[in-house]
Amino acid sequence: MKHIVLAFSGGLDTSFCTAYLTNKNVSVHTVTVNTGGLTSEELKIIANQSKAVGASSHTEIDAKENVYKDFISTLIRGNILRGNIYPMSVSAERTQQAIEVAKVAHDIKADAVAHGSTGAGNDQIRFDIAFAVLLPGIPIITPIRELGLTREKTAEFLTIAGLPVPETQYSINKGIWGTTFGGGWTHDPWEAYPEGTFFKPTRTLAKSIMDITITWDKGLPHALNNNPMNGPELIEALNVITQEWGIGYEVHLGDTALGIKGRIGFHAGAALMLIQAHRELEKLVLTHQQSFWKDHLANFWGNQLHIGQIFDPVMQDIQAMINSSQKNVIGITRIQLRPGHFHVTGIRSSYSLLDTKVAKYGEDNKLWTGEEARAFAKISAIPSLLAYKKGNHDY
Repeated sequence: MKHIVLAFSGGLDTSFCTAYLTNKNVSVHTVTVNTGGLTSEELKIIANQSKAVGASSHTEIDAKENVYKDFISTLIRGNILRGNIYPMSVSAERTQQAIEVAKVAHDIKADAVAHGSTGAGNDQIRFDIAFAVLLPGIPIITPIRELGLTREKTAEFLTIAGLPVPETQYSINKGIWGTTFGGGWTHDPWEAYPEGTFFKPTRTLAKSIMDITITWDKGLPHALNNNPMNGPELIEALNVITQEWGIGYEVHLGDTALGIKGRIGFHAGAALMLIQAHRELEKLVLTHQQSFWKDHLANFWGNQLHIGQIFDPVMQDIQAMINSSQKNVIGITRIQLRPGHFHVTGIRSSYSLLDTKVAKYGEDNKLWTGEEARAFAKISAIPSLLAYKKGNHDY
């Protein structure tokens, strides 16, 4: 084995993997896939870290457009929040990173591909499945998992070798769809988000209020405050705004792909704001059955993405249904920002199904008469009435 392509974040685990594998007399080619959230200075630091720990080459790939097109767009259109709170930032971005790393491994005809996942997280499943599908027959090397190492042990290895040691307490994942924090306080479900550590709003005026608008076309955002932007640009702009206002700092506790519970802190202000605004616009323009079945299938799609099963053909089938439901999700949403909070305060669409010219909820209508409403209610009660008469009830 001569050439290994390694998915490289520049963090503690992938730094260890590079140094460890280099010591085995193989050429390690690191690949950093930027799915957003990284500054040019941070990317430079990652590249320098790759060189410092012995990589033979380093490749940087900008995949913001791809992760938006192939994953984030469906997360928005599907209103997908795991545990009703977490927008699945890492699930989407890690899958895109695995796809890009596989392309590099294929192009350079690597003998093996590697990642720095532990044996206790979701990422190992996402990487392994992607590599198994896209690089059949190519060995997958996972030093951290195979050796069962803790972060303390990997840091010790780098220290003894005289190599630079990155952050050791937290595992931090930055991406366009959110930044997550794992480690330390996240392992105790009683511990709160440590204010002043990651929670750093820059706006302190308690009574500040600001309105913004988002323009939508076919279920995707296309303008912020009437300024046209592509999806990644708009998300990045919203992330800056939500950080300033202290919006989108949350904690998620849920089920992992391996069956254990996991807990992370995260900032995903843009994601939470876009999903909430999109959901409110959908309420105005979709029928009840469209919303019901789209949400039902979207939740399944999100769960499969979470456990790395994006390559099952059913995922494309579900995406086709979700996309079809979005042809009339066109309009404008108004969002009011306050320090730490946001609310969708207005929705407008030419495809609105709320028509006050024919009916006003709770007041009057022109589509049916009072007698027709009485008959509808009477007939609607028949199944329950028949069951009730047979004692099929607990009332």
